[in-house]
Amino acid sequence: MLNIPVQNMSDLENSMVSIIDVFHKYSGQKCHLKKAELKDLINHEMKHFIKKVQDNETLDQLFNDLDQNGDLEIDFQEFIALIAMVTSACHDLFPAHR
Repeated sequence: MLNIPVQNMSDLENSMVSIIDVFHKYSGQKCHLKKAELKDLINHEMKHFIKKVQDNETLDQLFNDLDQNGDLEIDFQEFIALIAMVTSACHDLFPAHR
């Protein structure tokens, strides 16, 4: 763990810590997300950027797309791919920030 006071971190560094914290909030000590945990994370933490995942078909497709190694779990690297895709897709929603 880094011993850097939060007030000394940049906005981007604080955002990175938040992403890590959210992943571990839903994955716990095992550091992998099962399908139900991914659904909860999306529905609670990304509800303004991703339409609420309600049907199993949508969740299955998303999960399969993210699960690159086929182990039926989403590890941190696979989760970061989701964050990158959503961030990239949402970039155009914030034209003042270009």
